[in-house]
Amino acid sequence: MSFGIADDSDDVMNEINMTPMVDIMLVLLIIFIITIPVMKHSVNIDLPQASNQVQNIKPETVRLSVDAQGAYFLNDAAVTDAEFASRLQAASQQNPQPELHIRGDKNVRYERMAQAMATAQQAGLKKIGFITEPKR
Repeated sequence: MSFGIADDSDDVMNEINMTPMVDIMLVLLIIFIITIPVMKHSVNIDLPQASNQVQNIKPETVRLSVDAQGAYFLNDAAVTDAEFASRLQAASQQNPQPELHIRGDKNVRYERMAQAMATAQQAGLKKIGFITEPKR
């Protein structure tokens, strides 16, 4: 249902207009003609040969376990609070510095864990992580 006068200008266009595509191709051709010589001009340099070997020195880890009563165990050996601080101080002087992995019982008081982290920070240990069990 069409209103108005139908004329020949409303006919469907059967041909693709190639002019825009030719324009784009010419622009791309000019860009490539300009950029290719620029990419080829480089200075030839005879670089010295050197070899380096990757050092795979992994720092050791210090395992701290805190049981439900708040007792500290460094690398599975029971330690007192004074020993704990001195051993962490000695560990922080190593190069590379070891990582401290803390395993705390889920029933241990938060205060005891906070004391352990504060002691590790005061000793100068930079990397502290918590070990947990995955959910089943």
